[in-house]
Amino acid sequence: MPVPQHHIVATPPPFDQPPYPADIFAGQTVLVTGGGSGMGLAMAKAFAQGGAQVAVMGRSMERAEEGAAQIAALGVRAHAMSCDVRQPEAIAVAFDETERELGPIGLLANNAGANFPILAEDISPNAWNAVTRIAIDGTFLCSAEFARRRIARGEGGAIVNNSAQYIWTGFPGDAHSAAAKTAQATMTKKLAADWAPHGIRVNAIAAGFFPHDTSTAGRREGGIAPLQNMIPAGRTGDIWEFGWLSAMTCTPLFGDMTGQVIVQDGGESLRRSLIMPDFVPPRERADGPWGWQ
Repeated sequence: MPVPQHHIVATPPPFDQPPYPADIFAGQTVLVTGGGSGMGLAMAKAFAQGGAQVAVMGRSMERAEEGAAQIAALGVRAHAMSCDVRQPEAIAVAFDETERELGPIGLLANNAGANFPILAEDISPNAWNAVTRIAIDGTFLCSAEFARRRIARGEGGAIVNNSAQYIWTGFPGDAHSAAAKTAQATMTKKLAADWAPHGIRVNAIAAGFFPHDTSTAGRREGGIAPLQNMIPAGRTGDIWEFGWLSAMTCTPLFGDMTGQVIVQDGGESLRRSLIMPDFVPPRERADGPWGWQ
């Protein structure tokens, strides 16, 4: 059913009107994993809008460089690197490189991840590892490297993790990602408790649907409208909204908040009622486990 015309659908400010001062991150360096495209790039741009210098880490150097170029266009220094977040030695090298180029890393955004729709019984060990190790191992290894350096300097810092709103419910065709994102959320709370005495805050965004060029969310017949009609807020999120909230958790505006998993999904996780469409088992869905190809 289309969203009725009389329903109020709130829209965000345009991208060039971030909800914090342009110098709130001035003099700080942020490292964004998977920051060359999609949600990671949105995070990186949001930090740049607050004046941070941005290091973009990605598996693909070409994509990282493309993202860094977009970030530099916002008027801040940016540096691109290629790194596999599953390799602790490579992470240490990337941190060293960032600090040589941009100075000490005081902010970290863990976004690197992978996902694809597949029935649980069809997930191979390699496929399972490809998704879970990037999200779980990568988030932990980067966070631990960050924390060791900040503790050694006697300085605090802030970390934000990109989780997902289906961590409490799972999602059809997403056993690998649901497990990984749930681990990220639990890790967020534990790391926050361990590192609070050192002034290091750790939070996560449990993100809903934020369609972008490299995502499959909402790519179905009829465009994005059918997906928006299913969300209580009446629309999917704009990608810069996710970036803004991620960056805001790292600002002094949220200086007393740590260990929190914030749901940003337009109320989609609340959409559980007896008037929902009939359940179709993932294996029987004509358009694949996610309900679209």
